[in-house]
Amino acid sequence: MQLQGVYTALITPFSNGAVDYGKLRAIVEAQIVAGVDGLVPVGTTGESPTLDFKEHEKVIETVIEVAAKRCQIIAGTGANSTKEAVELTKHAKAAGADATLQVTPYYNKPTQEGLYRHFSMVADETGLPVVLYNVPGRSGVPIAVETVVRLSQNENIIAVKEAGGSTERVSAILDLCDITILSGDDALTIPMMSVGAKGIISVASNLIPAEMKNMVDAFARGDVATAMELHKRFYCLFRDEFIESNPIPIKTAMAMAGLIQEEYRLPLCRISDSNREKLAATLQRCGII
Repeated sequence: MQLQGVYTALITPFSNGAVDYGKLRAIVEAQIVAGVDGLVPVGTTGESPTLDFKEHEKVIETVIEVAAKRCQIIAGTGANSTKEAVELTKHAKAAGADATLQVTPYYNKPTQEGLYRHFSMVADETGLPVVLYNVPGRSGVPIAVETVVRLSQNENIIAVKEAGGSTERVSAILDLCDITILSGDDALTIPMMSVGAKGIISVASNLIPAEMKNMVDAFARGDVATAMELHKRFYCLFRDEFIESNPIPIKTAMAMAGLIQEEYRLPLCRISDSNREKLAATLQRCGII
């Protein structure tokens, strides 16, 4: 399986406390029309910690159904329990997902050997291609470069989403193995691609899917000027989509653009008034609203 291009880390829309599956369907269709290469439901941006098990499964099923093989689906099925991660991944595979995004187990802070065994068990027991998700800022533990190299020897572990904020780490991994790397940070898409990453699992593409696709494709074909023009235009969005905890700012921005109803589940809540003003100014500067 080849991964390359723009993969949208989908938000999960809510209405009156429930998942809004009708709106989710509309979002998926709009993403596909915009030309993204893939969709990543129920990751961090999809508020996976506050979805119950049945909702988690139904969101994945809905995205796969609407996409209808028109793009790749990397289902977020990670957990800090290996047993739960395996169960969720088996469901995603049965539903028709192309791959699974496996976040570093959070809060229990496993050792590198524990991480190796965890990811290996998910890959071996499910057979679904695994994208490792390195995000130490949320999980508390990085996947060491040496652990990535060990895991890359498993034919079912095909890629890494790098959200540790380090372009140098991309070079370090690719110096030792040939696993596919996708940026996990919109602002580092071009820097990471310049040293070998193949694309981005993007938050911003919830709002600007076509523009993100144009930026990544331009850089991939060697049109650095076009890619940099788009990067510079949207850098302030890339920055401010993390002005508060993701996905609060991107959902706020999508609501400002009339795409969704602004609703979260506790412990996430509405953005502060001062940051709302700053985000609105950013969207105006980018020409989004």
